[in-house]
Amino acid sequence: MSEVTTGIANEVTFLSKTVTVSPLVLLSVVDHFNRVAKDSKKRVVGVILGDNSSDIIRVTNSYAIPFEEDDRNPNVWFLDHNFIDSMGEMFKKINAKEKLIGWYHSGPKLKPSDLKINDVFKKYTSNPLLLIVDVQPREVGIPTDAYFAVDDIKNDGSAAEKTFIHVPSLIEAEEAEEIGVEHLLRDIRDQAAGNLSLRVSQTYQSLLGLHQKLTEIANYLDKVYSKSLPINHTILGKLQNVFNLLPSLSGTDPSLIGHNGTSNPLSTAFTVKTNDQLMIVYISTLVRAIIAFHDLIENKLENKVLNEKNNAVLNGDAEDLNGPISNLSTEEKGEGVSKEGK
Repeated sequence: MSEVTTGIANEVTFLSKTVTVSPLVLLSVVDHFNRVAKDSKKRVVGVILGDNSSDIIRVTNSYAIPFEEDDRNPNVWFLDHNFIDSMGEMFKKINAKEKLIGWYHSGPKLKPSDLKINDVFKKYTSNPLLLIVDVQPREVGIPTDAYFAVDDIKNDGSAAEKTFIHVPSLIEAEEAEEIGVEHLLRDIRDQAAGNLSLRVSQTYQSLLGLHQKLTEIANYLDKVYSKSLPINHTILGKLQNVFNLLPSLSGTDPSLIGHNGTSNPLSTAFTVKTNDQLMIVYISTLVRAIIAFHDLIENKLENKVLNEKNNAVLNGDAEDLNGPISNLSTEEKGEGVSKEGK
């Protein structure tokens, strides 16, 4: 019973943590992959440095390490321990606050040998963090996934097994890093795009990410309902918390019944805001339609004038051609008459 309680407490402890990844780490991993495993199915492995003393785990730096594995046998792999020790000593001289907190690989998904590699890093830290960085560009979402290894306690009383649990991760940069990232993105972004265009694009990407997550939740619930997946009370509890935090947008508010009225102020505010935005969209659509109609009329008029000019030019050429022919025929007729007279 104590093992079960310890395993559950350990899992809840990790689920309460959040991982923040510096852009410098992402650039280092991508550079490592492009130098070693570009245009191949290999993955690269390295060490991540940072601070894990609080619930917010900050990944601020990283360095690559030599790694090889057999594609046909996932249990055969090589990791250079001496390189990790020597590089760790050098990084301590540069910044003593950054300590080894885990390792990374380019994934893009978990591999069968990850648990054994994770056990190797327990020599350097008690709970190593596994950070998977997807080096291929994504249209939606951030390219990082963070995991911790915990004991999976079986309900049937069988032996516990190690497994990875997912921890929320996000990209967070300091002021100096933000300036550097903005400088690098100047060659990628369209300089003609204004602030409104950037805000609309960012909002659109955020909505795509939300839609993707909601689709994943719906697929998971469908599989649980069809008994394709077992029920996980931790996941269902978090989903219930999400539903409880959703605002009530119904027409009536039970808390106001018997008081000043039955209308819901939040629902009214949302309705007014939505109507204002839809009015702007409606007016913009009308303006665009009127401008398009005006351009169409102008185009018709220009085509009409151009056709008239072309017809006038063609008629003028025809008259010029008919003039000499008629004169020649008249002279020929005159010559014929004079010959008969003679």
